[in-house]
Amino acid sequence: MTARLSFILCLLLLYACSPPPQPLRVAAIPWPGYEALFLARAQGHLDPFAVHLVEMESATSVLHELRNGTVDAAALTLDETLSAIAQGVPLAVVLVLDISDGADALLARPGIERLDELRGRKVGVETSALGALMLQSALEAGGLKPSDVVVVPLTVDSHERAFERGEIDAVVTFEPVRSRLLRAGARLLFDSRQIPGRIIDVLAVRTDRVADHATALEHLLRAWFRALAFQRNHPERAARLMQPRLRLEVEAILAAFDGIEQPDAAANRSLLSGSPAPLDERARELARFMAAHGLLPTDFSPPPLAIDRFLPAPP
Repeated sequence: MTARLSFILCLLLLYACSPPPQPLRVAAIPWPGYEALFLARAQGHLDPFAVHLVEMESATSVLHELRNGTVDAAALTLDETLSAIAQGVPLAVVLVLDISDGADALLARPGIERLDELRGRKVGVETSALGALMLQSALEAGGLKPSDVVVVPLTVDSHERAFERGEIDAVVTFEPVRSRLLRAGARLLFDSRQIPGRIIDVLAVRTDRVADHATALEHLLRAWFRALAFQRNHPERAARLMQPRLRLEVEAILAAFDGIEQPDAAANRSLLSGSPAPLDERARELARFMAAHGLLPTDFSPPPLAIDRFLPAPP
């Protein structure tokens, strides 16, 4: 009896000394389409012991942390996800966060009214797949080549400052910077409405972390759709909660969402289910476009990305 008791006490001691499981670490930058993550946290829907949101200022930083394994998952554009995979980062997609429909844009200084007037001008852009995709698409629409402009690499947290100081003539940017620069007098020359369905934001998870965080992923997706429902039913209240991160007035936040489509749970099931899943088909189309424009290796073929098993069960 004493030996059995000693054995049980040893097991309890080992359990007590074991480190607690680490939360799922999810990185995201300020962007309206990601804000339901932070809305869920603000409303107490996210268990901090299950999910830890890591706030970052640029996609470049997010991809660096994801590549190093410092974070387990990240809110990324689909093109950024493909670029990361091509660089050896193992990723899967468990949620489609949004589809940009005008919220990504190329803006210019007053006096520049057409895309072809960018010839010889300085254009600020983040050195990310999204930045390259938007710039390439805008230049093509204006009959220009990348060599016709002076590309100035800038992370998104530098866009406003560089624009206001006159260090660049135009910038490829997105919300909330887009709204702040337009309010300051910038001219809209091109936006994602002209390339429909090409800029898709997703929750990408390292495949080597999925099994360890399955429960946390289910919890996160339930919290996401709960926050998204609140945002749709109470847009002004939700916008007020988003103000500290987006640094926009309530009216501007509401307007920013006009340029974003956010699929609900049913739409996500449609996008992530099937063989092949519609998201995987879009990824292949996007990969072909990116390869044709030098944004991916020509021999790159994306693996299946979509995982639907963490989505809430249909009602």
